[in-house]
Amino acid sequence: MGINLGDEFPNFKAETSQGDIQFHDWIGDSWTILFSHPADYTPVCTTELGAVIKLVPEFQKRNVKLIALSCDSVEDHLGWSKDIQSYQKCGGDFPYPIIADKERKLAVQLGMLDPVEKDKAGLPLTCRAYFIIGPDRKLKLSALYPATTGRNFDEILRVIDSLQLTATKKVATPANWKQGGECMVVPSVTPEEAAKLFPKHRVQDVPSGKSYLRFTPQP
Repeated sequence: MGINLGDEFPNFKAETSQGDIQFHDWIGDSWTILFSHPADYTPVCTTELGAVIKLVPEFQKRNVKLIALSCDSVEDHLGWSKDIQSYQKCGGDFPYPIIADKERKLAVQLGMLDPVEKDKAGLPLTCRAYFIIGPDRKLKLSALYPATTGRNFDEILRVIDSLQLTATKKVATPANWKQGGECMVVPSVTPEEAAKLFPKHRVQDVPSGKSYLRFTPQP
């Protein structure tokens, strides 16, 4: 079925490794990343969830909550989380919940099933999807990866920085932008508005003579 950008994210109830949740209540006033993985006790998934553990402080700085999902049971999640922490060489409580979607209801609802990857019973597993949801409960970004390609969570942090910046400022972020880099004035801003809002912006000349490449220091 899937969900489109700008849609309100489903307010599902789920069983997780940290207890039952009602999703919208759990989000609160935070940004949220929901990310799925094909299966517990698998190699690439272990490196991914371990990488997320290392980045938890960075996500917390940005007011972002994290929640994982697969078609495995809570019992499997709890057992596997110890392996992840051992691999990542960290102790304490596992820092984010993992949803147990054993009946694949959420996987179907959100369009996360991988037709290629299947379990021992021949049922499809979840792909490597992730969804970024704003405090307004609306979908801001989504992506799907195959089972054989692990995700770059530094890139997901970069995307969060862009989404949060452009949600409140009349700028867009160009290719390969990083926090603190030059931004672009959005086309809807008139030249007069740009002069007031971004007094240090510059216009790059192009052969067409059109003044659409407007760069400004990050506001």
